[in-house]
Amino acid sequence: MKILITGSNGQLGKELVNQLKLINRSMNQPKYTILATTRDDLDISNQINVDNFIVYNKPNIVINCAAYTKVDACEDNIEIAYKINALGARNLAVASEKVNAKLVHISTDYVFNGFSKYPYIEDNKTEPKSVYGKSKLMGEKFVEQFSHKYFILRTAWLYGDGNNFVKTMIRLSKGNKEINVVDDQFGSPTSTVDLAEVIIRIMETEHYGVYHATCEGECSWYDFAKEIFELKNIDVKVNPIKSKDFKCKAQRPLYSVLDNFMLKLIGLNSFRRWEESIEEYLKEYSISEN
Repeated sequence: MKILITGSNGQLGKELVNQLKLINRSMNQPKYTILATTRDDLDISNQINVDNFIVYNKPNIVINCAAYTKVDACEDNIEIAYKINALGARNLAVASEKVNAKLVHISTDYVFNGFSKYPYIEDNKTEPKSVYGKSKLMGEKFVEQFSHKYFILRTAWLYGDGNNFVKTMIRLSKGNKEINVVDDQFGSPTSTVDLAEVIIRIMETEHYGVYHATCEGECSWYDFAKEIFELKNIDVKVNPIKSKDFKCKAQRPLYSVLDNFMLKLIGLNSFRRWEESIEEYLKEYSISEN
């Protein structure tokens, strides 16, 4: 089985490649042929390049981890955001159809307005408030329009091998006795390990559709930071602040907890609670941190 991964140098892309390689090594004969691409190899915003690459390589499954995720920068670079997050998704969907490949597309909690008081399920109304969220929602719609064998997985607060909130907090703690963190934005911190496992399981099925895919439970960024420092035995004071006091160009959803409702229905919700996943991550991170 040939798997094409776009954005393979990102946090999720790296974890997918790692897990697929581990599966191959555990078998007498490798199960997967992995085509791990970055923007240098495959610019998903270029339709001709995408068509040529996919038609030539004929992957069985395309996993789109490529995205323009700099939320504030999206507000200033609208064209780039839509080229990568929307047009890129369309190009992959159209090309995947030509070779009858399944398409796994990674989306975001930012497609919702963040005003809910309860976890969002898959069929709740989408109403993004930022350019990032709007461009990702358009990407979802293109996938639904041009592919008939797709899995759209919305995730949130992702951390893995790369730049993320967890590493930012640890870095800041080394030069500061106090750190300000917002306490009125709620979500579900999600490990790339958990997400990659779910992607690999669901891509083998024909359970096509839209899914929410985050670790279980919820917390604020403030709660998350406190948990990180406690687990790492870091002595730093964390001050809770409000979103209005933390100046950003893009509007962040105040409540974007996702309920993995559809994964539960099909029996594929293997996500752990966020506290368990972050504890494991920090044990691994302690080996490689500077």
